[in-house]
Amino acid sequence: MVAVVLGQSSVLRWSAPGGAWTEPDLHLFPQDGHRYEIVDGSLHVTPPPDSRHEAVVAAVVTTLRGAAPAGWWVCSRLGIELTTSNLVPDVTVLRPRSSGASWSDPDDVALVVEVETPTSRRYDRLFKPTLYADAGIAAYWRIDPAGPEPQLSVYCRGADGTYELERTVAGAELVKLDSPYPVRVAPSTWY
Repeated sequence: MVAVVLGQSSVLRWSAPGGAWTEPDLHLFPQDGHRYEIVDGSLHVTPPPDSRHEAVVAAVVTTLRGAAPAGWWVCSRLGIELTTSNLVPDVTVLRPRSSGASWSDPDDVALVVEVETPTSRRYDRLFKPTLYADAGIAAYWRIDPAGPEPQLSVYCRGADGTYELERTVAGAELVKLDSPYPVRVAPSTWY
């Protein structure tokens, strides 16, 4: 368990749990813009994103909500509870009749979206997709906002249980995607 202690110099200090980090430990951290996640019992912290990142997240949420069939939910920063991990994607799309819990069951999740930052690039490209695929989440979008316009990489879970790149989308022309439901995207309009 995390305990916040005021030291002699009034600096906030905390102590880590005696064993693996668990979901209740995450509630003890401040709402300071950092992303606190647990990966196989280890704490992972990402610095607060910049305004460009936040603009892309908001635009993706708007795009997905605008195309969502009745009963589907599109949420920003909704956590997903895995066996020994608790991850917080930038955007989560939940299937109809989802539990509505504050930590979603992977069976309820149809799509996760991560928008890269310089401090999350490797984590979003290499590590998180593996965990999402292992949990059985059917689709993963990764958005690279670096450069003159965002680039969307669309992945679908293959027969071997890993994500396979389906296509890469960039530009202002609307492109139709079929997963998690039919939606038209134009990444260059996202900021």
